[in-house]
Amino acid sequence: MHSNSESATCSEFDNSWCYHLSAPKAGRKLKLLESEELVFALPLIYRLIPLTSISARREWFVDLPSEEQRSQLYISLSESLSVLNKKRKHSPSVAAELNDTNKLLNLYFSDYGWRMVRKELSQIKKRKKKSHIEISNDLVIRLKEYMAINQIDTFDQAIDSLLSDQASYAADMLE
Repeated sequence: MHSNSESATCSEFDNSWCYHLSAPKAGRKLKLLESEELVFALPLIYRLIPLTSISARREWFVDLPSEEQRSQLYISLSESLSVLNKKRKHSPSVAAELNDTNKLLNLYFSDYGWRMVRKELSQIKKRKKKSHIEISNDLVIRLKEYMAINQIDTFDQAIDSLLSDQASYAADMLE
């Protein structure tokens, strides 16, 4: 596999992103994937890496000298992700596989692209934080009827819709 000479200047993979261009002077340094976030990160990564996705977000990816090198890197990354995913399901320790995958991700994504991946991952993790509340069965039935009428799929969306409608109504009343 071809190694990008710009990224070769970074010899340590201590879970910090190895910048292709100069590291930012201020702000938080980018991090590579951690084992605790794999359940959220793997579907996102699988969605972003196909060669067909690159043309839509060219600036997200390292500019490689040839399409053949990009294809080889894609194949290596796909295989590494597959090994990591299988190991994750059967073993608590995935350090070696995660390190291999992180190295390939660092070669595949540009600094900007990885920043965008981390931003999307952060949003996914925020949405996954859920709270459980107890409500009466009568309210559940009414909420399900509201969902059916308004073609809403989840309770989250239904409650958000109702709260948005209420906020809009309150704003209209103030005018």
